[in-house]
Amino acid sequence: MTDSADTGAYTGSTAAAGGAGERTVFLLAHTGRPAAIRSAELVVQGLLKSGLGVRVLADEAVDLPLPPEVELVAECTPKVLDGCELLIVLGGDGTLLRGAEFARGSGVPMLGVNLGRVGFLAEAERDDLDQVVERVVTRAYEVEERMTIDVVVRTNGDVLHRDWALNEAAVQKVSPERMLEVVLEIDGRPVTGFGCDGIVCATPTGSTAYAFSAGGPVVWPEVEALLMVPISAHALFAKPLVTSPDSVLAVEVQPGTPHGVLWCDGRRTLELPAGARVEVRRGAVPVRLARLHHASFTDRLVAKFALPVSGWRGAPHEARD
Repeated sequence: MTDSADTGAYTGSTAAAGGAGERTVFLLAHTGRPAAIRSAELVVQGLLKSGLGVRVLADEAVDLPLPPEVELVAECTPKVLDGCELLIVLGGDGTLLRGAEFARGSGVPMLGVNLGRVGFLAEAERDDLDQVVERVVTRAYEVEERMTIDVVVRTNGDVLHRDWALNEAAVQKVSPERMLEVVLEIDGRPVTGFGCDGIVCATPTGSTAYAFSAGGPVVWPEVEALLMVPISAHALFAKPLVTSPDSVLAVEVQPGTPHGVLWCDGRRTLELPAGARVEVRRGAVPVRLARLHHASFTDRLVAKFALPVSGWRGAPHEARD
């Protein structure tokens, strides 16, 4: 049996232990991008100037122009966030999902700054860095919890693997010339079976990610639900399904089909032998996100996808006396 849970201990080595004060912020950045390096430099300077300590992964510090006050730690587990009040992540969707792994394991809220394209998990854009620093320094942010999913893979009744996801767990075919034959199950009862390219089991947060690309519905984050979305299914009934958050979803890979692959958030993968069973349920541990704005999800959706709303007049105003 394999398990994606992190192991190890916090093995921090500091340039100046504790940084500039008792309050410490962890910074995670996509250092492969010049924009991220410059953004990280600005955030670090702003936080240190305001008396906050800053902690950074030693591997990333090599690419960042950091002052000696910054605390450097080796990457082992989410325990590297021990003592931090916030995790600031600079990058695109992949970096934000990497940050979510640290946030979930540590319980520390994540504040994402989008340096990529869509960035639904991000709370701010590159041009908002000054405001981000100010809000962090003054603690002018709120924290919300996002639902996750726990994933169990079984073969012949035995547990082969355990994992989790913030966005989705996707069961996909490996061989391009042959479909993956699956049977779908919800709450212990079979629903349908067909050949397909795959199945996406997603959270509301993930409804705007892979599930959206596969034709699934957009689900507002405050709606508690689980999604099951087929990918290119060869069947008359292959519609996206939205279930209770307490439901247990299962995808059974048929014995006569080629092996498949499981992807969790597009970051962690496992080969699925023919006959494997993937069970998805509500996660026991949420991911905590720091929020700077009170803008509705509707406004976020319109902005992120650049949806056309010209001509909108709004609800009619009541006549005044």
